[in-house]
Amino acid sequence: MEFKPPRWIANRHVQSMLASMSIRRRSIEQRASPVLAAQKRMVLDCGEGVRLECFHSAPEVSNGRPAVLLHGWEGSAESLYVLSLSQMLYERGFEVVRLNLRDHGETHHLNRDLFHSCRLPEVIGAVQTLQGVFPGRPMNLVGFSLGGNFMLRVAARAADARLDLASVFAISPVLDPCATLVALERALPGYQLYFIRKWMRSLLKKQAAWPQVYDFGEMGRLASLRRMTAELVRRFTEFASLDDYLNGYSIVGDGLADLEVPAYIITAADDPIIPAGDLARLARRPSLQVTVTRRGGHCGFLERLSGPSWVEHHIINQLEAAAAG
Repeated sequence: MEFKPPRWIANRHVQSMLASMSIRRRSIEQRASPVLAAQKRMVLDCGEGVRLECFHSAPEVSNGRPAVLLHGWEGSAESLYVLSLSQMLYERGFEVVRLNLRDHGETHHLNRDLFHSCRLPEVIGAVQTLQGVFPGRPMNLVGFSLGGNFMLRVAARAADARLDLASVFAISPVLDPCATLVALERALPGYQLYFIRKWMRSLLKKQAAWPQVYDFGEMGRLASLRRMTAELVRRFTEFASLDDYLNGYSIVGDGLADLEVPAYIITAADDPIIPAGDLARLARRPSLQVTVTRRGGHCGFLERLSGPSWVEHHIINQLEAAAAG
């Protein structure tokens, strides 16, 4: 079914901003109250001393199918799109796990080293640990934006990591981080300001948790995502340059060449920060299905202010079709 939003919310910026606006939080949290009431916090051993937090909600009547959801950059397990889809899955009998990346949510104290987007091994480690929670039951992975990028990279390494995956869904995933950074710089000023403010709040939480290690007092004065990222890459990673770091988590070119898990990318042609043209640079695998809607913005796909989004219904339909087939 094609996504056709009503005209009053069809604009790509409206779609992108509404996806995370607090005006929607009360209704989504009320609808998601069953999955939140059932959640149990878990701290996962991801190898090499790394710990990541997640929340597991098991319905009374389970269909035996686990789903692991991962938020975008500076989102969390409490992000509105995560909560909304979690409740839909929970209602249909899925065991739902909402995973937090390092230094996201309230997890800055769990690991000494700073988050960056090339920390793929620990996310693979988290999924491996969760596989022990669901023995013999292939997991469905779902990621949004940067989380979609992570989940696709996890799936591309499933064979080497001995992961038993049923499917992976990536909504508005980061494709080429270099292109995304340029798009953010050229987009409306509000996008870059939004991410800078959220990132600075996160960095200051990290500093408060590890005051003997970090001092980000001067970071906010850089007032540019490019300059801030370059400085953190220089100070806290092994990468030789900003471009080396950004290319380190790109999925264009050969990034998905080893993908064998059934994979679904769902993105919008009008996404203001993920250039849809980069889809042509993906390795085309028989297992990969790409859906590009005309509208939807970034992680939007909203048909109304309240209630599930179009993309949530689309994911549910795909999962039910896979189960029936």
